[in-house]
Formats: sequence, structure tokens, C-alpha cells
Amino acid sequence: MKQFRAALFACLIGGAIALQTPQTAFAAETPVDARIEAAMPDLLALYRDLHANPELSFQEVRTAAKLAARVKALGFTVTEKVGQTGVVAVMKNGEGPTLLIRADMDALPLAEKTGLPYASKVVATTRDGIESPVMHACGHDTHMSAWMGAAQALAGMKDRWSGTLVMILQPAEEIGLGARAMLEDGLFARFPKPDYVIAFHDSAELPAGTIGYAKDWVLANVDSVDITVRGAGGHGAYPHLTKDPIVIASRIVTSLQTLVSRERDPQEPAVVTVGSFIAGAKHNIIPDEAKLLITVRSYADETRAALLKGIERIARAEAMAAGVPDDRMPIVHVEQNYTPSTFNTPDITARLSQLLSGHFGAERVVPVPPVMAGEDFSQYHRADKSIESFIFWVGGVDPAKVAQAEKGEISLPGLHSPLWAPDPEAVIGTASKALTVAALDLLGKA
Repeated sequence: MKQFRAALFACLIGGAIALQTPQTAFAAETPVDARIEAAMPDLLALYRDLHANPELSFQEVRTAAKLAARVKALGFTVTEKVGQTGVVAVMKNGEGPTLLIRADMDALPLAEKTGLPYASKVVATTRDGIESPVMHACGHDTHMSAWMGAAQALAGMKDRWSGTLVMILQPAEEIGLGARAMLEDGLFARFPKPDYVIAFHDSAELPAGTIGYAKDWVLANVDSVDITVRGAGGHGAYPHLTKDPIVIASRIVTSLQTLVSRERDPQEPAVVTVGSFIAGAKHNIIPDEAKLLITVRSYADETRAALLKGIERIARAEAMAAGVPDDRMPIVHVEQNYTPSTFNTPDITARLSQLLSGHFGAERVVPVPPVMAGEDFSQYHRADKSIESFIFWVGGVDPAKVAQAEKGEISLPGLHSPLWAPDPEAVIGTASKALTVAALDLLGKA
């Protein structure tokens, strides 16, 4: 496995270096490349403004207004406040299929530590009422900037495509509710329903300018589960007179690990992680309750169902083993607004991976394994399984640092880190071109 990873990184690093070498066989400018390169100074200025002025989920008012005005000036028909703060921009250009290109807008409640001259100093209040610094620590500012680059290029190349282009700015991806909100607000009823949906995400692992794509599963189902373990409290000196919920909850934590290690096929990915264990307030008091907060990750819906059912079974079984009466069984709450797994449909994946490889060069477009993170881009295909769906990664890491990390010399900051600062020129330039050439292919004139 280590040799395979080393070979993969060598391939990726070679691709990223090729990106910077004018003599590469793929360096000849196409009309798409020329347009994007000419627009880069403006797109980078937009990126720096978005980065310095991040907004939290469902609070993307300034961001949405700024980008809506820009895309409206390109000739799109623009509707704002779709799904609270979302934007839908439509350009009809004759007969043909409908393509939806999506970018997400929201930032994270995190204090930035990148040291960038345009670092965020914004402070805002979360939906939970907590005042917090705010930062684009997941790269949504690069997503929006590349989205704008593609919009500008496609608006200026209408002679090369036919059909309907729907470009959306989605709120609240970070809390998994934005895509659902836009769909519930009539995204596929009030506006042209797409035949294809595409998007990209910056990567904190791939070398800058490298495109990564996964076949089939891309990202995971994400469930949040709360377990309230109920016992009978009392004095810590007399534990025999209690039903200790801390001990019961501890047994639940350890037994939950067998859901993956002993009940699932080892080749079938699954994660059950207890992220919080809350109980008690004093050394010598056994509390009445303990609370566990759990994240559950899977790909297949059947796996998801088995994990959730197993969590409830184990919680009840451990309580019964401790002699807890039926009326004090644990309360297991599964958050209903879960993020479903993201799937790249086969036809569009084969088509666009081959297209992008031809445009950028095979050394810059590489297959990558799926990850256990979540992404609510999945909701668009889930809402209508006839829609073909494709999301890809664009690397944002200095290739030299990727090589150092592979050797174990340094650790790379990941997405959601206060230190994450992608190479904006590589990410925005590559993604703008990729989105544009994909759109021209999917909406290409016969």
C-alpha cells in the first residue's frame, strides 16, 4: 500500500509540475484557457474579497448579493433568496439539455490563522447563538470564484453551446441543509430541471492544479446520533445503590466498535465515532444521565440502516445488562436531516474524466478513492435519480509540500483547519477551465 501511495503521489506531483511548465504538450491555449487566463486577475480579486468577508450558513446575504449582481450583468436571469439565501441564474440558449453547475457559499465558525494579508477578521453569531470568528476554511471562496469564471466564459461563448445553463449558489453546505432548502423551495419546479449536475471541491491533499475524481461513491452518508443513557444516580461512596450511567455509557462506547469490526464486511467502509461523552459534575456524585454524541459514516443505504439499527440495539442491550428497568432504557435520537452519500453516476463520470484528461493531460487528471466526509451536493441526484451527477476535486497544495508530507517530514493542514490556505490561482484557474470545458461538452452543438 505504501508503494502504491508513493507511486500515486509521484504521478500527482509530476502533473502539478507539468501545470507550471509552459513547454508541456498541453500548454497550447484553447479559447477556454485564453478566456480564463485573461479573467484571472479579476477572479483573484473576487476571491480575496470573498475570503476576507466570509458568512455563516444561511447568513450569506452579502455574498449572494455580490455574486448575483455580477452574474446578472452577464445576461443571466437571476432569482435570489431561493432556499433562504441561495441564488439561481438561468441562461437559455436554444434547444438542448439542461446543465446545473453548483457552488456553495458558507464559511465556518473558526478563527483564521493563515497569516494571509486578506485573512478574515469577521466575527458573527452562529445559529446556536454563539459568537465566533468566521473563516473560509473549506475553500468555498475558491468554489464561488471558479463558478464565476465559468459563468463569464460560457456567457461569452454562446455560439459554442446550445441548451439551458442553470448556475446556482447554494447556502448552508456546512450544516448539510442548503441543498435541501433550495429543493424544497422549488429548485426543480420553479426553474428548468437539469439533465446533468456538476460541481467541484478544493482538495487539501492533492498537488495544486491536479484534478481528482472518484468512480461511483465519492463521499459518505453522514448521520448524527444522540444517546441519552439513563440510570439512577447517588453518592459515589455507595455505587451499589445506583445504576451508574457512566459505566453503562462506557460499555456502549466500546461495544459500538464491534458494529464495524465484527458485523460489517471488512471491505465495506463504515465509521462509528463517539465525538462527545458528557456526564456528571462532581467527583463523588454518580449522575442520573450520561450523553453520547456520535457521527456515523457509510456509503450504501443498506449499511447505513444496519449501523443505525445496531446502535440502538447495543444501547438497549448494555442498559439491560446493567439492570436498568424498561422505563429507563436509553433514548436514541437520530437526526432526520442527514447528509446522504454522494455518487458519481457512471456515464457522465466516464465522459468527463476522459474529457478533462484530454484537455489537461493525463498526468493532471487522476482517479482517487472515496472519502468519509459528507457533501450535500448528493441531494440533487437523490431528488431525481434520472439526473446524471459528477463532482470532482481540485488540488490546492504546493507540490513540494505534498512530497514532504508523503515522506513524513511535515503535516499538511486539512479542510476545516484554521491554517488551510489553498493556492487560489491554481484552484480557481483549473476549476474554472474544467467547469467550462465540461459545460461545452455536455451542451455542445451537434
